[in-house]
Amino acid sequence: MVELLVQARKDAGVTQEELGRRIGQRQTFISKVELGERRLDAAEFVEIAHAIAADPYELMRRAQEF
Repeated sequence: MVELLVQARKDAGVTQEELGRRIGQRQTFISKVELGERRLDAAEFVEIAHAIAADPYELMRRAQEF
């Protein structure tokens, strides 16, 4: 799911720094999530998806296809 979230962020043209600002976190938080160094709970996943205008439920459905 993280790979899909990263791709959605990039598709939206949002940098890690901008995403961090949108959710009240530092860029390093976003980087650690994207590198798999930090796990997201469900609420954080939904918050990040909304911050990049992605449908979190669609991302989860797509992740099931793998």
